[in-house]
Amino acid sequence: MTKCNGRTIEIPAQKGRKIEINFGGGSISSDGGILLLNQIDKKLGLTQKISRHLKEYRDPTKVQHSLLQMVRQRVYGIALGYEDLNDHSNLRLDPAFQTSVSKDTALASSSTLCRFENKAKRSDAVMIHQEIVEQFITSFKSPPKELILDFDATDDLIHGEQMGRFFHGYYGNYCFLPLYVFCGSQLLVSYLRPSNIDGAKHTWAILSLLVKRMRQTWPNVKIIFRGDSGFCRHRMLSWCDRHNVSYILGIPKNKRLEKQILSLQEKVQEEFVRTETKQKEFTSFQYAAQSWSHERRIIAKVEENSLGSNIRFIVTNLQGDSQDLYDHLYCARGDMENRIKEVQLNLFADRTSCHEWWPNQMRVLLSSVAYILLERLKSLMLQGTELAKAQAGTIRLKLLKIGVVIMRNTRRIRFSLSEHYPLKDLFFALFEKLQAT
Repeated sequence: MTKCNGRTIEIPAQKGRKIEINFGGGSISSDGGILLLNQIDKKLGLTQKISRHLKEYRDPTKVQHSLLQMVRQRVYGIALGYEDLNDHSNLRLDPAFQTSVSKDTALASSSTLCRFENKAKRSDAVMIHQEIVEQFITSFKSPPKELILDFDATDDLIHGEQMGRFFHGYYGNYCFLPLYVFCGSQLLVSYLRPSNIDGAKHTWAILSLLVKRMRQTWPNVKIIFRGDSGFCRHRMLSWCDRHNVSYILGIPKNKRLEKQILSLQEKVQEEFVRTETKQKEFTSFQYAAQSWSHERRIIAKVEENSLGSNIRFIVTNLQGDSQDLYDHLYCARGDMENRIKEVQLNLFADRTSCHEWWPNQMRVLLSSVAYILLERLKSLMLQGTELAKAQAGTIRLKLLKIGVVIMRNTRRIRFSLSEHYPLKDLFFALFEKLQAT
């Protein structure tokens, strides 16, 4: 890192000794855990495979930083908490970052990384998504019996007069409307969209592509499409029925649906008045909206509490107990919102401040790749440890943000971490496990 040892700050003395602060410590980094990230990346081959498919637009005689080095520099930076390209003005000189991308000289500058992002095209987004799906498929040692695909849209506030800028009435602001797809904790799709569209737009096409690719590898896998009422569209339901895809989706309330549960609602209200405690009942019935070609199963939750009535409807083609399907299958989709928060808040997928569209999509995908590395680190290496359920921000704090002194010579590069680092046993165990596999 840059040596700035010309300036020293003194603070009040302790026990008669001066306390001085300067930046003359030499080759010290606060990101000693970056090599752990690099090793899990090499185990997966993720950034290498992505970089291999990116198109090189530069003059090969003038290239100083390969596409692989720039992808790793950017992805590792995001994983370590550096959301802004300007951060790389100094990070490019950090010996820990240099070692992680197999260099011992200055890495790409912020302007070089900016040019890299601004060369992004639609084909790059398609290719990266394909590689993400392939990573998901190869993560299974044996064919899964069932996969639940969670779809959800969220808001991504814009940063100015950007391409695709529209006001969204529900979110009350100018924003993008990215679509995310997860299977458990694994991310499959992070698709940036403008906000002047139906929240379910392109969901049908994405679901179709995912189902087709998964069944190429696992012909007998049961696939469940899960989402809130924003994804309840009759064409999608019909497609699922035709292609043997199960679904469990929210459905908006209307008078016809409410009429079906009127007697049950009265019963629940009477019981609440009598007991003065929350009352909840479930029922199911057949129903067909005007746009549907046939009746489908509706599950209704009828609840009465001190705040009033709370009625919810879902539509499904699954068999089973109504309450069990609602409580344990449909409501479990709420965990996906935590995963979206990890990607957007902990890994800065909402840092879409480029003017052009595809560079912003590239930024969302770079954040997604950083998420995948941390998620795979957790799933493959941290099970049975105190970090087994940790989110991205905690993994970063506990395993990546470690102070380290780095010594480099012609024979070796030595990373000397603090002897007082509290998780040093776990840290060494993770490296031993990576080297053994």
